[in-house]
Formats: sequence, C-alpha cells, structure tokens
Amino acid sequence: MKSFEKRWLVVAGALIIQVCLGAIYSWSVYVNPLKEVFSYTTTQTQIIFSLALATFALTMIFAGKLQDKRGPRTVATLGGVVLGAGYLFASFTGGNFPLLALAVGVIGGAGIGLSYVCPIAACVKWFPDKRGMVTGLAVAGFGAGAWIFAKIAANLIDAYGVLTSFKYLGAIFMLSVVVGAQLLSNPPAGWKPVGWNPPEPNFKVSSAEDFEWKDMVKLRQFWMLWIMFVFGAAAGLLVIGILKPYGVHSGLSAAAAANAVGVLALFNGAGRIIWGAVSDKIGRKNTMTLMFLLQGMMMFALITMGSTKMTLAIAAAWIGFNFGGNLALFPSTTADFFGTKNVGINYGLMFTAYGVAGIAGPILAGSVFDMTGSYMWAFIPSGVACLVAAGISLGLKSPRHA
Repeated sequence: MKSFEKRWLVVAGALIIQVCLGAIYSWSVYVNPLKEVFSYTTTQTQIIFSLALATFALTMIFAGKLQDKRGPRTVATLGGVVLGAGYLFASFTGGNFPLLALAVGVIGGAGIGLSYVCPIAACVKWFPDKRGMVTGLAVAGFGAGAWIFAKIAANLIDAYGVLTSFKYLGAIFMLSVVVGAQLLSNPPAGWKPVGWNPPEPNFKVSSAEDFEWKDMVKLRQFWMLWIMFVFGAAAGLLVIGILKPYGVHSGLSAAAAANAVGVLALFNGAGRIIWGAVSDKIGRKNTMTLMFLLQGMMMFALITMGSTKMTLAIAAAWIGFNFGGNLALFPSTTADFFGTKNVGINYGLMFTAYGVAGIAGPILAGSVFDMTGSYMWAFIPSGVACLVAAGISLGLKSPRHA
C-alpha cells in the first residue's frame, strides 16, 4: 500500500478507537439514574467520573512509553480488551458503589489510557506537514463518541436498566477498539510526505529537538503548558460531568437537558479539528490565548444560561468547542516543543494535567452542589482559571537544548 493511502488508514483506525473512548464524556446521562436507582449522591457519581479520568491520565504515562517501544497496534489492542472488561464487570456489581467505581473508574479508565495515546502518536508521525489538523481529526472521534454513546446509553438504560447497559457497552467497546487498533502503524524511520521539507524552526510549526522525558520535565515550558492544560480541561470536564443534571435543576425537561449533552459532544469533536487547523495557520500560542479567553467568558455566563433549551445549547456548544481544542493543541504543542521521537511518553506526562483536571473539575461541581444546591461557585473559579491560562500562554517560547 502506498504511504499516502496508509497514513489515511491510520487516521481511520484512530477515529474508530476514539469514538469508543469518548463514551466516557457521556457520563452525565448516568448521574440521575444512579441517584434514583441506587441512591448515589451527586458527589459519588462524580467520583466515578473523576476516577476514570484520573486513571486514564496516569495510565497514559505507562502506555506512552510502551507504545514508543512496541508500537501503537499492540498497546491499543490491549486497551480495547481492558476497557471492554471494565464495563462488562460493571454489569455484575449490583450497583455497589466501590465495585462500580473500580469497574468503570479504574479498569475502564485504564483501558482508555492504554488506547488513547496510540493513535495520536501514530498520526503526528505520519503527518508532520499537518500536525495540528491531523491531531484534531484523530481526537475528534472522542468528542463525537460522547454524542453517539449519550444516545446509545440513554436508550439502553431506558430499555434494560443501568447495569445491563454496561454489559452492552462493554461488548461494543472491546470489539470496536480491537478492530481499530489493527489499522494503526508507525511510518518507516525518516519518512516524510513527498514534496514536503521541514520548515525553519518557529513557534507556528516547529521542527523541535527531541527531548527525553527527564529533560523535558526540567523545563519551565513543560510546567507552563501543564498548568494551562489543568485549568482549561478542568472547566470543560466540570461541565461535561454535570451538564444534564444542571439543565434539569434549572427547570428543563430531562430530554431537553440530554439534548445539550449531545450538542456539547458534537462541538467538542468539531473544536478539536477546527482549533487544530487554526493553530497550523496562526500558531499554537495565539490559538491557545484566544481559546482560553473564550472559555473563561462562557464559564461566567453559564451561571444564568441553564433555564432555557436554547441558551443551554449555546453554552454547551461554546464550552464543548473550546474544551475540544485542548485535546488537539496540547499533543501537537508537545510534539512541536519536545520532538516526535518520544512523543508517546512525553505527551503521557503532559496528560497527567488532564488527570488532575478530571479530579478537580467534576468533584468541585459535585461537592459544591451537594453543599449549596447550586453550581455557581464551581463555575466562577473555573472561569478565573481559564483567564489565568490565557495569560500564561502569552509567555510561551519554544525550548532548545543548552
């Protein structure tokens, strides 16, 4: 197969995998059923979500290092098996909170972490000429998966109940991710697209030196990006975890609130592609600054936008679009700054920021609501954090070895 065709086959495999992994972003459809059927608190529902995100991020460190050595296909296949097994186990927990947290949060999260980095690492190697765009495309399936599986999960819950829905999802995840993994590969050493030559180093599209992870974590640029990632992702994950119950609490019907979950998921996927492509044109730094400013503004506005179907949909689209940009810009910027040779382990370490955000955002929302009956004091600090991230991005400069 010609290299041109093969690299687009890798993108196809990436999309299949990411659609399944993105189901975790549809978690808010489980919040009210778990509260109604098993008497969970809002905080408990968000602990499961946070555990999945944190385990996802921590597992990526190991997965990134392993895929750098073994290649993306083997590691992504393992991830599909683990993810499916976690959800299958969840169907046998009887609603027991610690067991469900272990099944979906820890085992399921580990499966996502094993699979997630593999298509990203493969795509940035196959597309040095369109790194921002292809990273966005590769992870767009994650956002689209939330929309698809929000509908699938809601229908399964209505038809068969909460626990049986996990069984069906586990089977779908295991089969689909394993199939998608077989399409992944790395290009030959030294490969580049016909007619393309690396540009002169600059922030927009950098031909970065290859940093080992031990050297990378000593650089201030790594920690600046890491903090920005925490702040930006926390705002988005906070909203993703409680969007449906927030709409219902604000007076909307369950169907109208669920519609907002679908809107957020679609714009989450679109944001990954569009922000990634924009960053190839105007630079990662300018793109990040704009994205964080827009997200911060909406977190403040969201306080009053939950009471009508239209305003909640607008807020969901805005937040999803900007949140999605994080998942395109940070892997491409990691490759820009620290090279592609070790991008698996390097982005795995960068992605620990997402794990911290996955704990801070959803649990902040759940605990604030349980204490005050409102989400306002979760939205306000998240908005401030996004504005701080925009300020940090203004000081970014590409690193070089001494």
